[in-house]
Amino acid sequence: MGKGYFITGTSTGVGKTLVSRALLHAFGARNNTAVGMKPVAVGCENGQYMDVELLLAASTVIAPREQVNPYALAPPIAPHIAAGQAGITIDMTTICKACFELQKKADLVIVEGTGGFLVPLNEYQDGSDMARALGFPVILVVGMQLGCLNHALLTAKVVRGTGLQLAGWVANRIDPQMIAFDENILTLKQRLNCPLVGVLPFEQNIDAKKLSLLLDIAKLERSTHMNADRM
Repeated sequence: MGKGYFITGTSTGVGKTLVSRALLHAFGARNNTAVGMKPVAVGCENGQYMDVELLLAASTVIAPREQVNPYALAPPIAPHIAAGQAGITIDMTTICKACFELQKKADLVIVEGTGGFLVPLNEYQDGSDMARALGFPVILVVGMQLGCLNHALLTAKVVRGTGLQLAGWVANRIDPQMIAFDENILTLKQRLNCPLVGVLPFEQNIDAKKLSLLLDIAKLERSTHMNADRM
């Protein structure tokens, strides 16, 4: 049975899809079969959900779309609101079943969350409940911009509060004019208490395969194995 990682971010629009794609390429380059999953996608553009399309393209195995993306909601709004407007309820059992089927097809499943870690998914549950239901180690994508220190440290605290492992973090420079960039990286390295897997530069024309070379996935594997040894 395959393993996996759950990708969350400090907010929406910080590069979760980019990092997920880069991870798929990085693991694929090491001869692992890897498949992306976007349990809940919001925002349909020209008949397509771009996050889902990009994950499908970066995966090394072909999987049914309904397993890669069990819930596709057209409005670019919070998923619980979009689902309510569509008259459906996002169900964790459905998501877990889809992930289980993907695990049969690949060595590794990269699950991209929706929005931030605590974004509501239905009347009672949020992104943390989805991550806990899947049970994968978490990778935090930090959108490097003003305010990211607080957002990153709060998210890390909540992730650990769920009982999940924070396996590592990726710094994604989304503001090319960010002041004291290196100092912010150092602060997070000192305080997040998990491996920095990579620092992705700001780029106009993003090439996830090229950026995958900047990710040290060996750090993830060591972190995950060390945590497993403690249990």
